[in-house]
Amino acid sequence: MVKHIILWTLKDELTAEEKDEIKKGIKEGLEGLKEKVPGIVDIKVNINGLESSNADLMLDSTFENEEALKGYSVHPEHVAVADTKVRPFTKIRSCLDFEA
Repeated sequence: MVKHIILWTLKDELTAEEKDEIKKGIKEGLEGLKEKVPGIVDIKVNINGLESSNADLMLDSTFENEEALKGYSVHPEHVAVADTKVRPFTKIRSCLDFEA
């Protein structure tokens, strides 16, 4: 198994209301990929961080293996979500991939 963890910080110019809607859209879009992209074992997006957090949301995903993760990164369904729901609204992205 391979874990793929992403932390995002949304752009500063977004209002609190916009951030809430964007986070919901990212969660819906990414979690919806489980049945569409081969090799995903589990995929969850946490959008309810505590005040002590310095990131706005987190993707916690598990893949069958490294090849499945590589396939996910270029899969058209994932690219569509990333290009429309994630990248336009994020200023910082941190990633950690590791074998579990």
